[in-house]
Amino acid sequence: MTTNPATNKGLNALQVSLLRLFNRPMTDEQTHDLQKVLVKHYTAQLHEELERITEEKGYTQEDFDKMLNQES
Repeated sequence: MTTNPATNKGLNALQVSLLRLFNRPMTDEQTHDLQKVLVKHYTAQLHEELERITEEKGYTQEDFDKMLNQES
């Protein structure tokens, strides 16, 4: 069984603040807009991390192609 880490340790101050901020009626469109903002933010972080690792490891497009075509 997978548990939510937040329930084991409690919510941090930022999480509580966000819950208070969004503790109001929102339309489906507003909810969707907020989801898009969060996805955009985390996508940017993921791309930055990928670029950092790619540079750190010296990976090339050829390396990625080999990884994609390897048998699992």
